[in-house]
Amino acid sequence: MPEILLPHGGFEELKSFRLARLTFDITARFVEMYVDAGSRTRDQMVQAARSGVQNIAEGSEAAATSRRTELKLTNVARASLVELQLDYQDFLRQHEWPEWSKDHPALVDFKRRRISDMTAFRAWVRDTRETMPRTHRAAIVANGALSLLNLTVFLLMKQLAAQAAAFEREGGFTERLYRVRQKSAGMKTDHTDKHG
Repeated sequence: MPEILLPHGGFEELKSFRLARLTFDITARFVEMYVDAGSRTRDQMVQAARSGVQNIAEGSEAAATSRRTELKLTNVARASLVELQLDYQDFLRQHEWPEWSKDHPALVDFKRRRISDMTAFRAWVRDTRETMPRTHRAAIVANGALSLLNLTVFLLMKQLAAQAAAFEREGGFTERLYRVRQKSAGMKTDHTDKHG
């Protein structure tokens, strides 16, 4: 019997998902420590981070029956994480702390370490504070989060391009079901012709 459902799932293996989830964990702790409890920004940052994670996962699962929905949800994830980028940038600007360029020594070290979990992130923050003792810890964390977000958004853009190509090539569930029905009808006709 032909497979009707499209390849789907496996989002836990996506680098974009893993980095988005790490960013969510960092953001949840960041707002507890550095954003005023009464500020709407606190909830907005956590919700934007959570939306990034959830929509990557939901898009991956939705791919079973709808490439269009997969595309839509992946783009929602991207947009949510771009919103979170802006929140971190606003935080730095409002505190008159710089947003580091990609060739800043601490970010070069960050990328070299290929940070992928909270333990490694905390170690980088600690080591960076030793080399930059006058830099506020919140500024280090915010710049690290932005570096993760830049990479995650870049990966999501690549995913969107691949998903769009797959949709163009394979169509959606309706088109796939139509092809399966046509093939099945053709097989029945052949069978009738041979034995009629």
